[in-house]
Amino acid sequence: MGALSNRSNFFDDFFRDINSGFFIKPLHGDPLPSPAQIKLDLKETDQAYTVHAEVPGVAKDDIHVTLDGNVVTLRAEIKQEDKTGGDQKVLRSERYFGEVSRSFQLPLEIEASEASAKYDNGVLNLTLPKKRTSNGVQKLKID
Repeated sequence: MGALSNRSNFFDDFFRDINSGFFIKPLHGDPLPSPAQIKLDLKETDQAYTVHAEVPGVAKDDIHVTLDGNVVTLRAEIKQEDKTGGDQKVLRSERYFGEVSRSFQLPLEIEASEASAKYDNGVLNLTLPKKRTSNGVQKLKID
């Protein structure tokens, strides 16, 4: 019985030592980012939420932000291509495309018509105004 457990541990150790992404890595270049790699900072004031999300190496047109009540979704399309100079002959060309997205929920709903987004140097800055209530908390009169 002890020999079987040792043999099992041998294979467990062997496969654990192999790089965990060995079978799914792209053929070249950097691996696609995971949702956890979209790092963000979320700040709040009385009027709005401010989000700073890191999305380096992605074109502005390939970033999409959707607002649904109090849920914010960031989605980025990753395109990596090999490029050559003008007088070079392409013998082999590899590229890959992928998408990464991340959603998070805010405590209050967003006033989507007043929200704004700006992308500069790999950082996406969102200003998400909070939805206004008419008079804040209302007390009901009991008849």
